[in-house]
Amino acid sequence: MKQTIAELQAALRASQANEARYRLLLDHSSEVSWMADCASLKLTWLSPAAERHFGHTLDTAQVLAAGLLKDVPARLARHAKGDPSRLRLLREAELVDSSGHAVPVEIESTLILDAAGVPVSVVGLVRDLSARRELAQQQKKFASMLSHEFRTPLSTIDGAVQRLEMTGAHHDEGTRKRYRKIQSAVDRMLAMLDEYLSPDRMASIGRERQPNEIDPATLLQTIAETARQRRPQISVQIQDLPQWVRCDPAGMRVCLEILVDNAIKYTDDDIRIELLGRIATKGGVEFLVRDHGAGIPETELPRVFDKAYRGSNAAGVAGSGLGLYMARAIADVHGGTVSARNVSESGTEFRIWLPVAANAGKNLAKGETNSDNSLDASS
Repeated sequence: MKQTIAELQAALRASQANEARYRLLLDHSSEVSWMADCASLKLTWLSPAAERHFGHTLDTAQVLAAGLLKDVPARLARHAKGDPSRLRLLREAELVDSSGHAVPVEIESTLILDAAGVPVSVVGLVRDLSARRELAQQQKKFASMLSHEFRTPLSTIDGAVQRLEMTGAHHDEGTRKRYRKIQSAVDRMLAMLDEYLSPDRMASIGRERQPNEIDPATLLQTIAETARQRRPQISVQIQDLPQWVRCDPAGMRVCLEILVDNAIKYTDDDIRIELLGRIATKGGVEFLVRDHGAGIPETELPRVFDKAYRGSNAAGVAGSGLGLYMARAIADVHGGTVSARNVSESGTEFRIWLPVAANAGKNLAKGETNSDNSLDASS
């Protein structure tokens, strides 16, 4: 009996310790946690973060219940018909704080079932999207600036080569072929600006769910094959990469091409460049671009991704200081990072890290999860 009482007391202390830890986490979390009753559609619990970020307590937050729970009746109806796809839902909306200001938020909610499989409550999180929206606006501004920076010289080249073609009827076939090649390259760049580098397109990178259609090994091989036309000494190493990763195809290609182009421009013609793809040690996928050149001065490394920044080794090298800034912007909207460091044996290593889930299949989404905003049957 004494042993049983001691065990119960130990279990009680462990439970209380766990409760204290969970309460501490909730008290200091930047995300707002909440719970509501499925039958009454009223909030039954609200974390302290709600008052810090939105100025609402449980009593005053009842006015928000309609916004938080507006999709619940439709989800309950679908669940009653045997559709489990809406047990968890992720959507964006606007909630009004205590001062009447509309705040853009992401609402994650999950239906909690009882022992009979009947939904009895809803638990969820609210995340403030204000910073993310501001980042999207900055990306749109950046894309507009970048598009302008590219279009101005391209328009000049386009006009010049058209005049050459019009007035160069007496030129030999080899010269006219070069004109056509220049025109084709200009047209391709202008098409890329229209299709990819528009403000809306730039802001959408990483925002929309992408199918698992990118083979990272093939991506690296393709980029290396193209770059070898400028630098034959380019090698590719693949170390346990997943067959498929989810990312924006054009965005990741441009991001890698920028890093390879940077390595080519800032090293001598005989310098070897390596492309490496692998599963990162702490999760995710990483792509490395290594050169064996002189490296970047340590004092300049923290600034290489700044907009319009050009280092001391950029003298005589064409460029606007936007390439690495653009690479970082693309990685940012994927939830990833781009970093640079000098390696000990000489040279510079640029690293793209993506928090990419890996799966050999074509669908990474779980059956009970849905991140669409709509509730129609086709989603």
